[in-house]
Amino acid sequence: MTNSAAVLADAAAYAAAVEEASVAAAAYYDTGESGLDDDAYDRLARGIAAYEAEHPEEVLAASPTGKVAGGAAVGDVPHTVPMLSLDNVFSAEQFATWTASLERRIGRPVTAWSVEPKLDGLAVAARYRDGRFERLITRGDGTAGEDVSHAAGAVVGLPERLAEPVTIEVRGEILMTNDQFERGNAIRTEHGGAPFANPRNGAAGTLRAKDRAYRVETTFFAYGALPLPDSGELGETLAELPHSEVLAYVAGLGVHTAAGTDVAPVLAATVEEVQARVDAIGSLRAALPFGIDGIVIKADLAADQREAGSGTRAPRWAIAYKLPAVEKITRLVSVEWNVGRTGIIAPRAVLEPVEIDGSTVGFATLHNPADITRRDLRLGDQVMVYKAGDIIPRIEAPVVHLRTGDETPIDFPESCPQCGSAIDTSEQRWRCTRGRNCRLVASVSYAAGRDQLDIEGLGATRVVQLVDAGLVADFADLFTLEREQLLALDRMGETSTDNLLAAIETARTRPLSRVFCALGVRGTGRSMSRRIARYFATMDRIVAADVETLQRVDGIGKEKAAAVVAELVELAPLIDKLVAAGVTMTEPGATPPPEPGTEEEAAAAGADAEAGGNGGDGPTLPLAGMTVVVTGAMSGALEKLSRNQMNELIERAGGKSSSSVSKRTSLLVAGDKAGSKRTKAEDLGIRIAAPEEFAELIGAFLAAGEDG
Repeated sequence: MTNSAAVLADAAAYAAAVEEASVAAAAYYDTGESGLDDDAYDRLARGIAAYEAEHPEEVLAASPTGKVAGGAAVGDVPHTVPMLSLDNVFSAEQFATWTASLERRIGRPVTAWSVEPKLDGLAVAARYRDGRFERLITRGDGTAGEDVSHAAGAVVGLPERLAEPVTIEVRGEILMTNDQFERGNAIRTEHGGAPFANPRNGAAGTLRAKDRAYRVETTFFAYGALPLPDSGELGETLAELPHSEVLAYVAGLGVHTAAGTDVAPVLAATVEEVQARVDAIGSLRAALPFGIDGIVIKADLAADQREAGSGTRAPRWAIAYKLPAVEKITRLVSVEWNVGRTGIIAPRAVLEPVEIDGSTVGFATLHNPADITRRDLRLGDQVMVYKAGDIIPRIEAPVVHLRTGDETPIDFPESCPQCGSAIDTSEQRWRCTRGRNCRLVASVSYAAGRDQLDIEGLGATRVVQLVDAGLVADFADLFTLEREQLLALDRMGETSTDNLLAAIETARTRPLSRVFCALGVRGTGRSMSRRIARYFATMDRIVAADVETLQRVDGIGKEKAAAVVAELVELAPLIDKLVAAGVTMTEPGATPPPEPGTEEEAAAAGADAEAGGNGGDGPTLPLAGMTVVVTGAMSGALEKLSRNQMNELIERAGGKSSSSVSKRTSLLVAGDKAGSKRTKAEDLGIRIAAPEEFAELIGAFLAAGEDG
């Protein structure tokens, strides 16, 4: 999100903007079905505020600037204490200005700041009497809200009974997690309903719906609590507790808070510490299982809050630090059908370009035909598009209430778009019946790539030559190529031929992990291929593994294991050709697992535990049990290693490689220009090693892997 505002030239433009904002806010806080995405609404609201600052005599009563968010929503249950909104800031500079203003107001520095996620849902108040749930109320206009107690039974994290028989009102946010959104849309469309445009839309619609024939879950996160008129001594206690202790008390009652998440509330002593936590939460956003649209910063002590006071719309002791928008509404122009190297036919959405999270998005993933059908997507639809960080843009759902009637159905292919063959539609992901042969050039080129067999001099153009000449029907045929065959091709002289044959000969000795990766088994990649190879040690054992055995590999669940087993059956002829060609089918340094249920397995498990996960024999694994992230330019002994080779090295030394820093990261290897990952690691207190220090730590494995 930029800090720009809509520019309103005159009173007519201002009046039109107020009308548009009022309509959008009414829909947003009532059903979630606003015609504006968050970024567009924020820019409009800032434009209105800017115009009013210059023309205070023209302020309209309907303006959103003086109202509690959700003020358009109706409700007839009075709040004991007004449910206010939060003012917003959009940058570190604006935040610093706000904190300075607050500290001037109270006449001293704020003692401590509470920093917590701004959850993207609906604000509600849950009332409990003597520990039993009594009522659930929406924010409404801030003074009164709507009774939605009928929906409480489907709200995860809002217990029927508290751990203590207290009378209290817990305030928080109801939202849909990503999983709940997917399940909710599936259930809703199965019953003939239009899909929710996004999780917030889903939460709003679900909370207010009555007499449905189906149940859709939402989740509650508490962000505060206050006494009810007859709370007794608890009222005095809550009034004096710091905000952080109030949250801890609520969690102790059995109410769900953000405490157990990656973005748990923390205390900060300075503005700099707050900003560091803001940056850390922002970097975690894309990986969270629920949506956030900012960070809430509050003065933690009750005394600071009392002295700061509140306005008619928002408290003066709290602020919402808004993050860049990750959702925008744009138009679905068309759908492309692309065929991958394994024959998978994948749809891709072509969009009217829209800027999201700092980049222009023109395409989005659609997963598979069933996904298109379930979301009821149509060409010309206004669609909600989500993108955060490096996440591939995806379409959440059509914004159904914006349909004009001119939208048209999406046509599904009747034959393979690549080769015209029949399509296997028996699974959700459609596939050309020719499988890998449909995209033979892509399949062979992938196998020869740097992170697989690394055959230097075998680019896509050369692969096309080999395929067109009938010399290669799969990548195993590369290992049976003869010098005379290559010399007969255009632009293949003696030097280039000998160099290519030498590169192929080197590829024949690559470790099993690279050979397995070259197979391109769906659902596995470089990291998973390494884990499989290190677990089984030989190709024979991989091929012989059943679904249950494959699930012993870290990161493989039942569904993925079944898919791998099925694909290995399909790949058996190719694997046999590779064996016959003398390609390496073992993983250096890996020890085959003992047969399950045997004394050997029990003994190995005991030895493994004693050796810290080393498997018993061999050198101690210096990275056993550690998750390691590599960032920046490597130097010294690591300088020439690719990122994939670094990951291989980490896993040979017993660690688990990862591409992102989180609280589960054990070590960050930070080279030159490490950037944001180093900053995040520092914020989280994660150990950081320079390339030279890391090379020394895993020296024996580095020396053993220099030829791999």
